Formats: sequence, C-alpha cells, structure tokens
Amino acid sequence: MYPPDLVAPMAKDLTDFGFESLNSAEEVIDAVENTEGTLLLVVNSVCGCAAANARPGAKLALKNEHVPDRLATVFAGVDREATGKAREYLLPYPPSSPSIALFKNGKLVTMIERHQIEGRSAYQIADDLKTSFDEHCS
Repeated sequence: MYPPDLVAPMAKDLTDFGFESLNSAEEVIDAVENTEGTLLLVVNSVCGCAAANARPGAKLALKNEHVPDRLATVFAGVDREATGKAREYLLPYPPSSPSIALFKNGKLVTMIERHQIEGRSAYQIADDLKTSFDEHCS
C-alpha cells in the first residue's frame, strides 16, 4: 500500500477532471454492471507512464465529439479491493497498471494495457481511445 499523502495528487489528477474514484468492490460492481451506455475505467498507478502517458491520454481523449457516459478510476496499490474487483471485469487481460478500459453496457469493448502505454505519447493513447469512443459512444 502506498501512503495516502503520496498518491493524493495522482488520484486528484483524474477526479478533478470528472472521474469518479471507486474505492470498494461494491462501487466497482455498481459502475460496471449498472452503467447504461459506456464507462471509461482507468486503473491508475504511481508509475511514470501513468503520469506522463495514461492520465493525460485519458483526459485528452475526452475532448472528442463522442465520449463515455461515465468516467471512473481505481488506484492500484491503494484501493486494493476495488482494483481486485475491477481486474475481474478486465479478464482475460492480466493485471496491468496503469491501464484503461472502455465498457459498453457492462461488457469490456476496449482494453489498453501497460505495454500499450509505455513508450507511447499521451496523444497516441488519446487517439486510440477516440477511435474506440467513436465506435462505441454515441
């Protein structure tokens, strides 16, 4: 577990942008299973690629014409219960943080894993997300 003071600014980076912080398994279940339409879920992390690529990429993608109906985040290494439950919904993909997933009516339709985040710019990640938003978000 990471100290709360250490991760607070990293979590705030997304929550200040409209992402709902999911802190329990029940909140994750509700978000995935009860969101009508689309849900963008960011598995946040303390690593450099989360700071430089994943979080900025997710936020840049939201400047698209089509965007998800709901935005949520769990924090790996902090919200253990919530992250564990989120990862169940992300199967068959292995645990990956950071990662970004798009669900439509509770079904996983897009998954961007850490290896697709590392070494890529926030703009490239945003472009991948925008393509998915255009396909699945109306």
